[in-house]
Amino acid sequence: MLSLAAAVCLVVAGCGGSDDTTSGSTDTATTSATASTGGAVQAVADAANAFIASLDDDQKALAVLEMTEENATAWSNLPCGQDCRGGVALGDLSEDQQALAEELLEAATGSGEAGYQQIEEIRAADDHLNELQESGQGGGPGSGTMPTGMPTGMPTGMPTGMPTGMPTDGTMPSGMPTGGAVPGGGGGGGGYGSGLYDLAILGTPGTDGTWILHFGGHHLAVNFTYADGEVSGASPYFVGVEPTSWTADDGTTYAPLQEMADSVRAATASLSEEELAQAQLTETFTDVLVGPGEDGQFPDTQSGVRVGDLTDEQKQLVLAAVRSWVGIVDDAVAEDLMATYESELDDTYVSWSGGTDLTEHANYVRIDGPSVWIEFVCQNGIVISDQIHYHTVYRDKVRDYGGEFSS
Repeated sequence: MLSLAAAVCLVVAGCGGSDDTTSGSTDTATTSATASTGGAVQAVADAANAFIASLDDDQKALAVLEMTEENATAWSNLPCGQDCRGGVALGDLSEDQQALAEELLEAATGSGEAGYQQIEEIRAADDHLNELQESGQGGGPGSGTMPTGMPTGMPTGMPTGMPTGMPTDGTMPSGMPTGGAVPGGGGGGGGYGSGLYDLAILGTPGTDGTWILHFGGHHLAVNFTYADGEVSGASPYFVGVEPTSWTADDGTTYAPLQEMADSVRAATASLSEEELAQAQLTETFTDVLVGPGEDGQFPDTQSGVRVGDLTDEQKQLVLAAVRSWVGIVDDAVAEDLMATYESELDDTYVSWSGGTDLTEHANYVRIDGPSVWIEFVCQNGIVISDQIHYHTVYRDKVRDYGGEFSS
């Protein structure tokens, strides 16, 4: 198996930084799909088919699923393996198969800090958590001990009684498939590690028809939808991390969500006292509002400060924050999406609750546009109970799952 730490180092060394400027186009229709990427989609489809061809029948039963809403929406940010998501676990693959899976992910994702590099560092964070548990330094799932830093307090603005992504009865995660359509198998259960991430392909990869690439695990859910040779959706994208930063044995420090946190802080720090007061929410949030199992459950009314009422400099800071999530998808599609979100910027709102420093439990910031939706929240640590960790989600009210399951 290729060392994940080595893979991360290679990615960090080989990838350029994400662009600092946003698209200047402002005339993209708000309901348009992302532009065709032609050969790029063909390359992703080829990589997907090469991966599928490497699987045996049992592995294909896990990894190749029907293009249904139930399969598409079966994802979670919990370390619950195939008990709550479809796909074949990377740790159950051979080295050659793992290499093909990595090639597929790299072909589909962006070249900046929010792309493939971030995915690999999130997986590395799970290896770090596993090492802490094995050395007796951490609690949480798989440790045999109860975590002392479980989130306290309940969000009052949730559409249901529990925070999304957290167990609703102590055992079952929200967002579980209810019809039993998603097969189980190796990789189920709790615990942490870079091998406990599942890859699934819904439908038939190609430049005709519709199919979805899903990759997910603890603190990660990547969903790319392809329709007739175009990337029709790059969301939902859930990404979180515990710890927020750590130093590996070789002295390298990792902070996978640093760009996201910094960009959100910059946007809120630019607000005047009056604007901050206008942006403050009355609810308390200990997790993201529209997480797993909450598809389409956006508030009926936008809240906060209207970006159209801000200065040009402040608007650019909001766009920079949005780009930190949109960069997960390949660069051309990210530019297309950013053009759409820029065209909708005046009717986008920024809001917060609990604090904007993003250093304490229940610090929460939201960006809510006509189509773009981003949440960033801090929680008490689970494995490292004396530190906070991050949960975030990026959604598109029009293009989640490529708009395939919109009512």
